[in-house]
Amino acid sequence: MLAAILSRMPLEDPRVILGPGIGLDCAVVDCGERLAVYKSDPITFATDRIGYYLVHVNANDIATTGARPLWLLVTLLLPEQETSAVLPELIMGQIQDACRDLGIAVIGGHTEITAGLDRPIAVGTLIGEVARDRLITPRGAGPGDRVLLTKGVPIEATALLAREFPERLRSAMTDSEIAAAQNYLFDPGIGITRDARAAIEAGRVTAMHDPTEGGVVTALWELAQASCKTLRVDPSRIAVPALARRICEAFGIDPLCAIASGALLLTTPPSAANAIREALTNAQIACAEIGVVADGPPGVERKTRTGYELWARPAA
Repeated sequence: MLAAILSRMPLEDPRVILGPGIGLDCAVVDCGERLAVYKSDPITFATDRIGYYLVHVNANDIATTGARPLWLLVTLLLPEQETSAVLPELIMGQIQDACRDLGIAVIGGHTEITAGLDRPIAVGTLIGEVARDRLITPRGAGPGDRVLLTKGVPIEATALLAREFPERLRSAMTDSEIAAAQNYLFDPGIGITRDARAAIEAGRVTAMHDPTEGGVVTALWELAQASCKTLRVDPSRIAVPALARRICEAFGIDPLCAIASGALLLTTPPSAANAIREALTNAQIACAEIGVVADGPPGVERKTRTGYELWARPAA
């Protein structure tokens, strides 16, 4: 369905370097000496720390292009029955704090009280800049490149479920364990701007992608489709923290298919893989080599005891 929708998008401006496509989370426009990178993403599910989520999920995608996130516009839609002066102030305070940490300026947006909502919805449009010769896109992955994954999965799902539904975990987990899961929002954290910057500075990165809805499996498929390559992946090398696994088990969710902001998927030539992993480790960011890029039809194959088999793409 998404492919059909995207195929109808008009794209006639020659200044558009990167337009809409599966696995292409940012648009890139030629603005002269530097390239402008654009991203838009909403927060529609979370109700806790919505402003923090908004800044980081948009900044993550900008960072995967090698760009620095700089300017943010915010659209804030507030429910009729639950809104007081405190709510928008709280959300905007969270946005301002997160922007300050990342060096982002809030330059505009829109706020309204909207009929039919039972929770606030925040939408961000973030703009970044990158030098022309430093742009990275998911199309860049090449045969022989190593596939790396930072931190582990699913960081965002762990934090989100523990924050939104703590009562459903109390029969299986202690209060301190639930609190630790809730803190996954900040540690290891859902942001990957540091991960991307450390990798870029350490060696040649050919592609980066931010796993979100559908988890790391969907992200691998999106990267395969964007690059028109086959990704061969060893699932046993994908780190799933014990606490995250328990949270997913409590909700009947596959941790490899759960929303996974906080991890960075990247590809790099074999000659640069060790240097990038070492740089990330030195920055206190875990990183594992989970697979390799190969020539072949766009798709993801997972390692089994007998070889490789097609890894079914999640519906999300």
